[in-house]
Amino acid sequence: MNLLPITIKAAKKHVAEHHRHHKPPVCGLFALAAQKDGKVVGVIIVGRPVARGLDDGYTAEITRCCTDGTKNACSFLYAAAWKAARALGYQRAVTYTLPEEGGASLRACGWREDGTARGGSWSCVSRPREDKHPLGEKVRWAVETHDYIKGRVVPTRNQPEIETKQIMLL
Repeated sequence: MNLLPITIKAAKKHVAEHHRHHKPPVCGLFALAAQKDGKVVGVIIVGRPVARGLDDGYTAEITRCCTDGTKNACSFLYAAAWKAARALGYQRAVTYTLPEEGGASLRACGWREDGTARGGSWSCVSRPREDKHPLGEKVRWAVETHDYIKGRVVPTRNQPEIETKQIMLL
């Protein structure tokens, strides 16, 4: 199996055509594809955490993993996405599965169960939405670096400006 870069637009198209219970996410940070015998057999989309409480600036979320069932494609993509996220400076990644999905692909590449999310509808009176996804409880999975500090937030205000010279020296 080979790893390929893929645009988020192309990954979303693949998810729209092949995912069994979710539509494509609205956006993402980056996407990767798995290729076997010249054919894309799966994609993974990584974004910021949907849950505001997890969006600390150091955490990425796998928002979609979609394969055609090719053996080990999910594990291959989860491992590659975590490696890419770490290279970009993320120290933690999370994703969610339905309770009936066993999580073998995640366990195979070092992820652990990290609790549950109660699910439910995002629709409300002020912003009605059509629910076309499973609304039940979900299992949250996580993987993190050894130096991840829970509760730490990336500062967003009063950050010193990095001069171009400094960037070139890095």
